[in-house]
Amino acid sequence: MKKSSVLFVLMAASGICFSSVYAQKRLVLDLNQTIALANDSSLESFRTQNMYLSGYWEYRTYRANRLPSLTMDLTPAQYNRDITKRYDSGQDLDVYRTQQSYYAYGGLSVRQNLDLTGGTFYLESNLAYMRNFGDNSATQFTSVPIRLGYSQSLVGYNPFKWDRKIEPLKYERVKKEFLYNVEKVSETATNYFFSLAMAQAEYKLAKENLASTDTLYRIGQQRHRIAAISQADLLTLKLDKVNAQNTLQNRASALKRAMFSLASFLNQDKNTQIELELPSRPSMMEIPVDEALRWGRSNNPQLLELKQNVLEAERSVDRTKKESRFNASVNASIGFNQVADNFGDVYHKPMQQDLVSVSVSIPLVDWGVRKGKYNMARNNLNVVKTSARQDEISLDEEVIMTVNDFNIQQNMITSAEEALDLSILAYNETRQRFIIGKADINSLTLSLNRQQEAQQNYISALQNYWLNYYKIRKLTLHDFATGISLTDKFDYAGGQLVR
Repeated sequence: MKKSSVLFVLMAASGICFSSVYAQKRLVLDLNQTIALANDSSLESFRTQNMYLSGYWEYRTYRANRLPSLTMDLTPAQYNRDITKRYDSGQDLDVYRTQQSYYAYGGLSVRQNLDLTGGTFYLESNLAYMRNFGDNSATQFTSVPIRLGYSQSLVGYNPFKWDRKIEPLKYERVKKEFLYNVEKVSETATNYFFSLAMAQAEYKLAKENLASTDTLYRIGQQRHRIAAISQADLLTLKLDKVNAQNTLQNRASALKRAMFSLASFLNQDKNTQIELELPSRPSMMEIPVDEALRWGRSNNPQLLELKQNVLEAERSVDRTKKESRFNASVNASIGFNQVADNFGDVYHKPMQQDLVSVSVSIPLVDWGVRKGKYNMARNNLNVVKTSARQDEISLDEEVIMTVNDFNIQQNMITSAEEALDLSILAYNETRQRFIIGKADINSLTLSLNRQQEAQQNYISALQNYWLNYYKIRKLTLHDFATGISLTDKFDYAGGQLVR
């Protein structure tokens, strides 16, 4: 094969590879595809899912603590060599002696927490081995074949009771907070989408404007030669062309920034070329304010967080109130134990082992520390309740204002679309009139500015509509288009999020 032929083949192959790479970097998206990609691939979506899974496993831990637990404690080997002080009865004095010993231990325990009383049942069994070295070497085994016991705080504070109230509510908040964050990602993606859409529209208008001003300037040159327009009008046309060139460069830079921002948010390559397809005018959908408030009050995770804060504050009041008096606890157990010089006898005829202990701690003089803690907890509860009420009112106001804006925005889209169509017709008519000499420069410039303004207003109206739409979904966790609650669209089984 000739060298030139080889070169041609390589160049052709390179061209194909380049085209393939370029094709991979080009992405055409509509609004729904952008939102779906954001919820699947964005870093914010990844963070949201991991926040949910963290709350899920926290709830699993709470549920596990309500079940019996089996624990094995092992000390396979413990060697000790030291000098210790011991009493010598023959000499009637303390002496220092060298001591060497080996120790091993193994035990099993089963524990069950009781939500009703706040106490704990336990069942234990253990075996220990000890060997002393030296002049008085000895080997011993000790065992507790079985021991059943119960421990209980007597102050009246039951942490398990409060956990039963708080933990399920906390997990419910985590689930709805996940849905809230999903809609928040959708809202953010919508904002990035329309920012790029606006940049693309402005770039397209700037490009068309440059072509138009160039055509008009050339026409103006021809008309100036026959004295149909003045030198000032010709200079104005040239100035419009120069300004159009500068505007196009600025719009190209703004387009690049907006495209980079959307690509970064979607976790795509920074060089991805994104082209957007604007959504069509949405169908009319009136959302009742009362219904939105009802769904917001039942689904909004912020309200669940407020309830959680109130419960936690009430728990703190209950704990400090009961602990301010005294601390008392009881521990009772019954079982068997035995000691022997060999393993065969350590479980032979074990002796009964009984244990009952009651401990009490009564503050006599604490200079008001416990009373102060109780008063702090009680005042904090009042603050939390007041703040919760204020936040509830603020959330209601936000739902009402967003729904009202959404309902109004639909009419604004219709008006903006009509204004855009009229501005395009008016500009085309004015442009034709200018070409034939029946319109002046000022009329043409004014008509062009109105067209650009109408284009921007239409995109802004679409943006505000969809931002309000996803904000309502975020605040209420309800899809008013289908009438289905967003909580019904997810499966939380096994900690997996399935659409």
